[in-house]
Formats: sequence, C-alpha cells, structure tokens
Amino acid sequence: MSAGPAALAQPVPDTLAGCLIFASAVWTGGLVTIFVVARVARRTLGPRERVAFFRGLGRAYGPVGGAALVVAVGCGAALLSGHAWDGTLIVATVVTASLVAVTAAGVAQARRMTRLRQAALRQPGNPVLAGRVRWAAVRAAALRTAIAGLSLALIALGVLLAP
Repeated sequence: MSAGPAALAQPVPDTLAGCLIFASAVWTGGLVTIFVVARVARRTLGPRERVAFFRGLGRAYGPVGGAALVVAVGCGAALLSGHAWDGTLIVATVVTASLVAVTAAGVAQARRMTRLRQAALRQPGNPVLAGRVRWAAVRAAALRTAIAGLSLALIALGVLLAP
C-alpha cells in the first residue's frame, strides 16, 4: 500500500520547521556568544590583539551567521507561504526585513570599525581618531542591540505564527 499525497507532504513542513529551529539556534547562539566573547576580549586582550581577534572572528563567523540567517528566513517564509496576511504576519515581515537591513549595516560598520581602529593604532594619541573610534563604538553597540532586539522580536512573532 502506497502513501497518499497528504502523507508525503507532511515531511516537508517538518523538515522546514527543523531547519528553521536549527538555523535560529545557530543565529541566536552566535549573537549571545559574540556578546560574551566581546566582553572577555575587552578585559583580556590588548588593543592590537583585540582588533586582530575580532577581524578573524568576523571572517570566520560571518559566513556561518549569514547562512543561518538566510536559512531561517527562507524556511520561515516557506512555512508561512500559505498563511493569511494578517497583522502578525505583516509585522513579522517588517521585522525580518529590518533585521536583514540592520545586520547588513552592522557588517559594513564592523569592517569600517576595524579599519578605523587599525588607523588609531598606527597613530596613538591622535585625538581626532580616538574620538572617531569612540563615536563608532557607540554606533556599533546600537547596531548590535538592534540586531539582538529584532532577533528576539522575530522569535516571539514566530511563536505567535506557529500552527
């Protein structure tokens, strides 16, 4: 006796849900890890070592975190493709687009921050560069906070949208 179309269709949503959960865990776990690592690195590494460390971390984690975000968004979109466009789905879509945009801005800002910190290390005592580094660090913290807040909001919206 063969399985009918309904029996064959069920593994697809289950697989998508599993991929969504895994990708979300990688994304969220990566964010938490980066916050913890940044705190420890500030306390234990000198300025040159910290710049080199975070440059390497960004290059190593960027593809992992980026792929996790793409997979999570893609699986979430596929799972919700038949869902009626209600207020919750519209908000989730706006939050998702915002998360992607803020994450892209954060990546670009991190690259600029690395170059700025390297310039400040080459010119120690330069008050203009030191001021630019401080101001850029404030912007970086704001972007990280926005990424974390949007990520948590999207998880909460996902719970509301789950069948």
